[in-house]
Amino acid sequence: MELIDFELDENIATITLKNGKVNAISHQVITEINSALDQAEAAKAAVILTSQPGIFSGGYDLKTMKESSDSAVSLVTAGSTLTRRMLSFPFPIVGACTGHAIAKGAFLLLSCDYRIGTIGSFKIGLNEVAIGMTMHQAGLELARNRVPINYLTRSVINAELFDPQTAVLAGFLDTLVESDQLMATAKAAATQLLTLNMAAHHGTKLRERKEILTALDAAIAIDSTMTLSL
Repeated sequence: MELIDFELDENIATITLKNGKVNAISHQVITEINSALDQAEAAKAAVILTSQPGIFSGGYDLKTMKESSDSAVSLVTAGSTLTRRMLSFPFPIVGACTGHAIAKGAFLLLSCDYRIGTIGSFKIGLNEVAIGMTMHQAGLELARNRVPINYLTRSVINAELFDPQTAVLAGFLDTLVESDQLMATAKAAATQLLTLNMAAHHGTKLRERKEILTALDAAIAIDSTMTLSL
């Protein structure tokens, strides 16, 4: 694996994004995350998704997004399919947000079961409208599922970016810690989640998320036929 690091320590799998300065989400990154999730699932491990200090992810790879509408649609479809997999993953996924999380970076947080953020001067949110992209249907469905109604317009339509404290209120994060406590807190959270009955965890996850998973299936099909460019 070249654009992520994967570490399996007993029953906790840590996936660390390392694709350049902004951890851009490319086809290769998505492929490598899926491969890491395969390994975690085979090991019956909880997952921690994280990155290098300062930035979780700045979103989709802009070179691909600007290449052509077909290229952009292909990448967004792959990313939305990953989102759907994360939401239905049989074991807990903990997001350990190291800093900025923009666009697809924020959507990855919305796809985790528990999200821990870092205190600092960071921005978290969905900037698609600000950069000239009409929000794709899968993104709308995911935002509706996790962002409280009083923050939904601010986030999706107004492309407002939030500091970590407000990102908790806006549904992107669950709690905040100092940067030097992030990974220890994430591992403690993963360890605690593994005390649950995993069959019950997965079954309940699928029941509670039935509507969003169904909506995502339909949205991915719609998005695959759209015209998209930056």
